[in-house]
Order: sequence, then C-alpha cells, then structure tokens
Amino acid sequence: MKAAVIVFPGSNCDRDLKTAFEAAGIDVTMVWHKDTALPSGIDLVGIPGGFSFGDYLRCGAIAANSPICREIVSHAERGGFVLGICNGFQVLTETGLLPGALLRNAGLKFVCRSAGLSVVESQSAFTRGYDAGQVISIPIAHHDGNYFADEATLDTLEGEGRVAFRYTDNPNGAARDIAGLLSENRRVLGMMPHPERACDPAHGNSDGARLFAHLAGALTDA
Repeated sequence: MKAAVIVFPGSNCDRDLKTAFEAAGIDVTMVWHKDTALPSGIDLVGIPGGFSFGDYLRCGAIAANSPICREIVSHAERGGFVLGICNGFQVLTETGLLPGALLRNAGLKFVCRSAGLSVVESQSAFTRGYDAGQVISIPIAHHDGNYFADEATLDTLEGEGRVAFRYTDNPNGAARDIAGLLSENRRVLGMMPHPERACDPAHGNSDGARLFAHLAGALTDA
C-alpha cells in the first residue's frame, strides 16, 4: 500500500495527511509539484489542503497546471485512487477529475470549525467505514468551499450515487449541501472537510480515522 502526497508552495496540511495515511499502514512518499512522474508502484495520490500558490487566480487553478498534475490525471485514468482534501478538492475540479467548481463562501468569510457531515454514499473505498445516513464530525477550514455545478450536473451526481457527504448545517452555501464528491469510477474523492484532522482522540475526535483505515483495506483488496 503506497501513497504519494503532493506538496505545492502554500500546502499546509501535507504532513497531517502523511501522518493520517501512515497511521492506517500506508507507506508515503512526499512528491514536489514540479516532479514529472509519480514514484513507482503508487496506489493512491493524496492532494492536501492549504493555499497552493497563495490562492491566486482561482483556488487550485495554478496548482492544477503543475507538471505532477498531468501524472495525477493519468494515474486516475488508469483506475488509481486519488483523495483531494480542501484545496485538494479545488485542484481536482480544476484538473477536470471532478465536475463543478468551488466558489467563495456565501457568507464571504473564512470558516474554521467542526462541521456535521451526513454520509450519503457508503459504497466506495473511501466511505465504506461508515453507514449511509450516519452523521460524523469533521473539521472545516476554508474561504472558497461553496460547491457549485449546474442543475443537470447535480442531478447526474445524485442519480449516480456520487455525493459522498453532505453538510448537516451548510456553512458555505454549497449546492445541495454537498461536502464531498466521488468520480464516476468511485476511485477519486474530493471533499472540503479535513478528515486528517480528526484521526486522534487526543485531539478531540477520531471520526476521520475510519476513512483512512478502510481506504487502506480497499487498497489491499484492489
């Protein structure tokens, strides 16, 4: 079980994500955004939260044009797993691996607190550690987490069971309360909340740990 965690200028959750993967038994290599290839044998790519390139232009837009992102797209197209958290979710929409866009929060303010998430889809490698309908608590910290897509796209996502998580109390105006999305093949997950910050009971909450533990099991089974 091998993962690559991508590091961009402005990443600030890369080491947190590395720690969460390693606690689940996944071997991790940190990969700089200017690298042109992923390490051999990588099963999973993690795109961490932060403020890549200072959030200039659009959040994630500059990062999505980094050399390594071409390899991430190829990895996903081959059926590899990809997890994008917060800024990583923004990068995934900018690369086209997930539909839609992340807009400025409806309240026009940065939000940083724990958020209730309802598990919508439990039949994926990322969510199989939860029950459908279960409510978990995961920290959020974002200024541009307002998920947007046109109605036809939203209907398609709903119909295909690709909405992974919804906010129980929408903090940012996201369409249909969407907090996390799966790709069509269900091997790419983008989510605004930070499960890597909810992995240790000593920090007050371990609801995120199950995502990483069961993802590690899925990598073993794949």
